[in-house]
Parts: sequence; C-alpha cells; structure tokens
Amino acid sequence: MDAFLVAWRASKVLPVSVIRGAAWALAMYGWATHAKAATYLEQNLANVTGLTGRPLRALARRGMASTARYYAETLELARMKPAAVDARVRLEGYEGVKDAIAAHTGTVAVLGHNGNWDLIGAYACRNIIKITAVAEVLKPREVFNEFVALREQWGMRILGHEGGATFRELIRLTRSERTLVCLLSDRDLSGKGIQVQMWGHGVRVAPGPAALAHAAHAALIPVGVYYERLHGSRRRAAKSRWGTVLAFGMPLYPDDFVGEDKVSAMSQAWANQLAAAVSRHPEDWHMLQRFGWIEA
Repeated sequence: MDAFLVAWRASKVLPVSVIRGAAWALAMYGWATHAKAATYLEQNLANVTGLTGRPLRALARRGMASTARYYAETLELARMKPAAVDARVRLEGYEGVKDAIAAHTGTVAVLGHNGNWDLIGAYACRNIIKITAVAEVLKPREVFNEFVALREQWGMRILGHEGGATFRELIRLTRSERTLVCLLSDRDLSGKGIQVQMWGHGVRVAPGPAALAHAAHAALIPVGVYYERLHGSRRRAAKSRWGTVLAFGMPLYPDDFVGEDKVSAMSQAWANQLAAAVSRHPEDWHMLQRFGWIEA
C-alpha cells in the first residue's frame, strides 16, 4: 500500500501531536540527508533568492518545516472544527477584490504551491464563496480520492486534471455560476507552458488561468498564501501555533489585455504578482519538484 495512503488512514486515529511530530521528523530527515525533494527545494530557492551556502541551507530547512506543517494540517483537516479553521485563516487585501468576487458569475484565482491551500479553500467556502479547483490525478488513485473527499467535505468542488474536457467544464462553470475557480499554476503540468519571467529567470507556467479568464470573460486574481505565528486568544481558538494568511493580489481583467499575445501578457502579469509573493515568504513555497526553469 502507498506510504502516504497508510499515513492518511493512520492520521484519522492518531493524536494530532503525533501527526505533527512525525511530519516534522520526516521533513528534517529529508533535509539533513539531502533527499531528492529537499534538494529540489534548495535548488528552487537558490534561483528565487540568490542565496548560497549556509543561508540557503537554513532557508531550505525552514522550507521543509513549512512543508511538514502543510501535510500535518491537511491530515488533521478532516477532523478539524469549523471554528478552528476560521481562527487559523486571516485575510489580506480582500477589500481590493471583494467586488470582483461578488460578481454574478465566476472568478478565476491563480495560486502557487504556497502555504496551505486546502485550509484556505475550507475557509473560503465557509466565509466567502464556493471554491472549484482542479487537482492532479495522483497515483495510486486512492490517494487522489482521499484528497477529493477531504476537500468536498469542506464544500469544495474538485475536478481531475484530465485535459480539454476539464477546461471546457471550467469555462461552463465560470460563465454560469458564482464560484471562485482556483488553479495551482506555478508548476506547468500541461506540457504546453507559457514562458514568463520570474525572479530574473525564464520560467514555464501553466497557461490555464489566463486562457480561462479570457474564454469566460472573468477577472483573474493572483493569490499568495503564507504562514504566520499566532498568539493569545486566536492561538487558543486555532489550536495551533501557526495561522495561514490568504493574501489577495490585484485583480486582472481580460479587457486590459488585447492582441495576439493576450494570454501570454496576462500570464506575465499574474506571474509578476506571484513571484513577489513568493519572494516575501520563500520558506512557504513548497516546490519540492522540478520547476519550469528555462536554461539560458
């Protein structure tokens, strides 16, 4: 049986403190032994920050700790109380996007692999708007099914990343429903990535967010997510030392991008905002895989 599936099922009965401790220990072991995931993270963070040597190693360690926090929280989310979810999440920049999200039809949000996107999805469904998201179909299929069931428990609608049919369904939903379509797009899975500039490097990112915004005539909102320390009554309500900030960027509108390269131009615009968000909190960018760097 897949190791993650075993962990998922065990997490339903283990104390939360054990889940957090095990996730942290595994992450620290991976960092100390230069495991493949930790090595990828360090290489990616080097390109983002320009750091080398001990400062880079220290940042990568914090990044692995943040990743462990994400997995532990996600394993805990199935039995987390709604009040704890609400206490853990803080909004930033919401007034700037409130009108766009309040539209009668859908809005598109583009996210990176930052912080805990499952937790903010649960919060958003309870307090802002219904979330529609696309998820990579993981193997074994049981792992994907567990992720889908968890997210649906909190009111999210999840579509599998299965090509053109999924994109057509997203267009239909965005045009016809009041929903926030959330797309993790800093890592291209389509094989047809658009080249943009991020952190002074050429990068390939997913074309989906800009293409969907244009096809559905919907606003596109870059979203950053990062962790913050909690104190006092909020910490007690959250039952955690850590909270998650849902930071909305400036909305982008299709009519502001015209010409043959309008999807590329809009992709660069959201990439600029996402790159800035990662640069502010690089330790919370959980990019433990090959990233779309374009070699010079």
